[in-house]
Amino acid sequence: MALEITSARPDPALFDLPWSIPLEDWPDDHLAALPRGISRHIVRFVKLSGGVLAVKEIKADIAAREYAMLRALGRLDLPCVTPLAVVTGRVDANGQPLDACLITRHLQFSLPYRALYSQSLRPDTAARLIDALAVLLVTLHLDGFWWGDVSLSNTLFRRDAGAFAAYLVDAETGEMHPRLSDGQREHDLDIARVNIAGELMDLQAGGYLEEHTDPVDTATEIVRRYHSLWSELTGVERFETGDRWRVDERIRRLNALGFDVGELAMSTDIGGTTIQIQPKVVDSGHHSRRLLRLTGLDVEENQARRLLNDLDSFRAATDRLAEDEAVVAHDWLVNVYEPTVRAVPRELRGKLEAAEVFHEVLEHRWYLSERAGRDLPLADTIADYVRTVLPAKPDEQAVLGIDTRAMPVLGAVELPTVDTN
Repeated sequence: MALEITSARPDPALFDLPWSIPLEDWPDDHLAALPRGISRHIVRFVKLSGGVLAVKEIKADIAAREYAMLRALGRLDLPCVTPLAVVTGRVDANGQPLDACLITRHLQFSLPYRALYSQSLRPDTAARLIDALAVLLVTLHLDGFWWGDVSLSNTLFRRDAGAFAAYLVDAETGEMHPRLSDGQREHDLDIARVNIAGELMDLQAGGYLEEHTDPVDTATEIVRRYHSLWSELTGVERFETGDRWRVDERIRRLNALGFDVGELAMSTDIGGTTIQIQPKVVDSGHHSRRLLRLTGLDVEENQARRLLNDLDSFRAATDRLAEDEAVVAHDWLVNVYEPTVRAVPRELRGKLEAAEVFHEVLEHRWYLSERAGRDLPLADTIADYVRTVLPAKPDEQAVLGIDTRAMPVLGAVELPTVDTN
């Protein structure tokens, strides 16, 4: 039997690993000292070519299937480990066959849940991990992936600004479908609830779980969190023409749940307008890079996200979704953003930087529109903001060390007469 290594990106150094030895007996000089989670299979972390690989010993047909499944998930840009190779045809020194191995790249800065609980963490760790796993499950289900073995053990976690981001690490039971039925999604949730309760009970028995945490209640929480996310991400909302503030409200709820709006699809019928928003996973700095490319505005990431949300709403509200994005962005810059910034009187320009002013105007517009139950014109919002909000702000120039009032003005102070709803 000849050793075979199947890989989309083969590394010749893979042949140097001791494939004739059962994985659990591999010598320490090949292994990397990283925390391992619980697995029904033998798993080892291996140092190779300056990196770290995860090697799992399983049957050849299962290894090939999981390798193909992980590659499919990767092509969809879903949060999962990256498959590297499948090794088959292994035999020991006596010529006896050994199980195949699936090789994946180690996810840097990630930890299994048991390693997280062994550290000194905030008291709500369990809830935050459940939140991260619920987000992962919703993301996978949106693309038609049925997991079949949802658990904390089959997930890796990365720290993410006080929360956690979850990544699928075991896909051997998974299935891809064009679209999941409600029954398939609920089946995954039932599996998750049972597995997570058992895992948390195990931690409780070992003294790692916070005293106030109930394993069953915490495991059940994933169902509530999942349904909340699923409803926000897939629900269709109807509203009357002119209620643009409700689009902003929907985007706000999605942002609060940790999702960015990657696509805003709107259609008009006799009864009004239908909105459906789908999430899109984006890299750090995505918003500021996109805004800079479209408008030349160089702002902070959160400011960029807020400005881009308004730009996308502007495209939908003006029925220009089919037009070139750069052309619409220029019109938004000239007719919405710049007039808003220019509307600030010269004596108040030391209060906030331009992008922050625009962000606050959008916040103020949303507040006023919600209170009025209808969209308010941008010009009215700016006038109210300049009169009632901005004067009470401290002068930011004292922090910046520059006189912002001396900065060049973009143009005339007058607002455009066109309503920019």
